[in-house]
Amino acid sequence: MITTETWQRRALFRNEPWAKLLIDTLYRYRASAYFLHEFVIMPEHIHLLITPTTSLEKAVQFVKGGFSYRVKKELGSNMEIWQKGFQDQRIRDAADCDAHVNYIRENPVRKHLCERPQDYPYSSGHAGFELDAVPQGLKPRALEAASGAPEGAPLQSVRQTGEPDGGNPIRPTSKPVLIRRNEEKTA
Repeated sequence: MITTETWQRRALFRNEPWAKLLIDTLYRYRASAYFLHEFVIMPEHIHLLITPTTSLEKAVQFVKGGFSYRVKKELGSNMEIWQKGFQDQRIRDAADCDAHVNYIRENPVRKHLCERPQDYPYSSGHAGFELDAVPQGLKPRALEAASGAPEGAPLQSVRQTGEPDGGNPIRPTSKPVLIRRNEEKTA
């Protein structure tokens, strides 16, 4: 999971055009720089659950740099947008993935921005966003029903580094499956 903050934790993403432009930027680089599994855009920070197709640093550079460029070009702002750097947490197994998915989806609820995760418009928990399937072996149980996919294959063997695949990022072995968030039907 990637977390990055706005410069001086300014609430830039309370501004709808900025939040929508960031979502558009996330989807612009999807599949070319990373697979996008979950996201939430909070007023002053973002959380992303991605699988990079390049280095992690380059994938984050596409998001932050691409967004900064577009803000200047499309919204006419020259202000500093991002804090330097980012925090990353490696997803270890299916249970860890499930916990991070839940954390991302529940973040707007914990911060009292909405009552239910699906009510927050700047989150992958909201209806209408297409997401890439998480790599096999990391598929959280909450997403199995949504994607219709069977339970994931066992994790790769853990080498002496203590990391799956010797410390290399776990990458999908085939083309990602799209997961669509549909509106919930209420009675």
